[in-house]
Amino acid sequence: MNSYIKLIKKIKSMIPEHIKPKFNNEKDLLYWNQKQGIISSQSILRKNKANKMQHMLKNSGIKKLYIKCSFYNYKIFNLGQKKVLNFSKQYVKNFSKKFSNFIFSGNPGTGKNHLAAAIGNSLILQEKTFLIITISDLMSKIKKTFNSNNELTEEYFIKKLTQVDLLIIDEIGIQQKSEYEKIIIHQIIDRRSSSKKSTGILSNLNFNKLNKLLGERIIDRLKLGNSMWLNFNWKSYRSKVID
Repeated sequence: MNSYIKLIKKIKSMIPEHIKPKFNNEKDLLYWNQKQGIISSQSILRKNKANKMQHMLKNSGIKKLYIKCSFYNYKIFNLGQKKVLNFSKQYVKNFSKKFSNFIFSGNPGTGKNHLAAAIGNSLILQEKTFLIITISDLMSKIKKTFNSNNELTEEYFIKKLTQVDLLIIDEIGIQQKSEYEKIIIHQIIDRRSSSKKSTGILSNLNFNKLNKLLGERIIDRLKLGNSMWLNFNWKSYRSKVID
């Protein structure tokens, strides 16, 4: 504190008489330093949060085509689209309150990936971890763990998929339909359900075909909590949408 007093006195002696000093005493100087410290801390926190969100977005699996997708730029041409949009908004709003899985089922180009990305982008803004991955990429990553040179194990990868706040598995139905894939999907969904971690499924298949592909056990797991099956039963509208 004595050094502050000496500094103020020295500054005062150097300032012309017609100029009023910013600090009249050590208390003013101390208050200014504290205020600047708070401003600096807030700036650092904002930068850290922005960097964290950029990192989360980078690791979210959202493809470049869908990176700017939001609820606001989702185009509505019929009541069905309005219904799935409202569900998606409510899903994000209640995400921290309720354990809830969902299945988006319908033909390509009906907006499933747009809303999935919009959900992911919204959750990342809430600092929730999010990952969307195609079933083919998922299985490819797991099979790479079989390589003796790979330090990662199948168990490690499945554990990582279990820990993310929301996992969305895309393109269910175009995989090879092997028994091993079914076992992996069941393990992931079973562990996530047991931990009350929500899972989303995107598929071109209807209920009967998806039930036959995955089996009743997996479908039953997906029904746990406040879960929802939404049919995107309209024609592709990609030609109508101008980004």
